[in-house]
Amino acid sequence: MNLDEAVIVALGGNLAGDYESPQALLEVALSRFAQAGLPVVRRSSWWSSAAWPDPTANEYRNAVVVVETQQGPEETIRTLFGLEAEFGRLRGEKNAPRTLDLDLIAHGRTILDTPDLILPHPRAAERYFVMGPLSEIAPQWRHPRTFETAAQLAKSASIGRDSYATKS
Repeated sequence: MNLDEAVIVALGGNLAGDYESPQALLEVALSRFAQAGLPVVRRSSWWSSAAWPDPTANEYRNAVVVVETQQGPEETIRTLFGLEAEFGRLRGEKNAPRTLDLDLIAHGRTILDTPDLILPHPRAAERYFVMGPLSEIAPQWRHPRTFETAAQLAKSASIGRDSYATKS
């Protein structure tokens, strides 16, 4: 796989919705990616962490996937928002507990800064719960702006680093 063309999606959640656990909901959501035009070609293990910024909220499950798609960046983000809605995601308070959070981290080497979409994701490089799983499946992926690898970014990412409990 050419990592310069990688479409990278981070997913997470800490509410189970209609499922037995947040991880069960995330597994079902992942199973819907292909029919949404985003077949998964690489997938990290599940990572667990304390909620951020409020560590007293339910623990999160996080993962990162690389998908193949013919969709452009704007269509990809609309598809991801549609999947979030399908699984009960309600947008409102920033960083509130949620059933499903899908972030488009990168769409190849595309750099965008529009009111609707910023690529690469503007805060992904700071988040250990994104860079840790990404470095697991694509350590040599390079950030389109800084050119640092996922492995390098995982070492420097600070948000969520101290709260990690397990990788399964």
